[in-house]
Amino acid sequence: MWFVVIGVLLTLLKALDVGPMVDISWWWVLSPFVLAILWWEFADKVGYTQRKQMDKMDARKEARRQRSLEALGQGDKQQRKRR
Repeated sequence: MWFVVIGVLLTLLKALDVGPMVDISWWWVLSPFVLAILWWEFADKVGYTQRKQMDKMDARKEARRQRSLEALGQGDKQQRKRR
């Protein structure tokens, strides 16, 4: 995601002819987009993206389970001992 943000900023600066961006080649300006594509391909191949999604889903599932247990009055054992 950061590569895309950097690429957009560099593209805007180049298109608006701001400062030293006037002399920089378009290849350098567009290179963060290439890096973003390479990162996404790598992340998909090694399973990083899927693993992150599964971790988020597991966290949501556990939070939903805890809310359900608390609604039934069977919340965390530590909380029951304090009462």
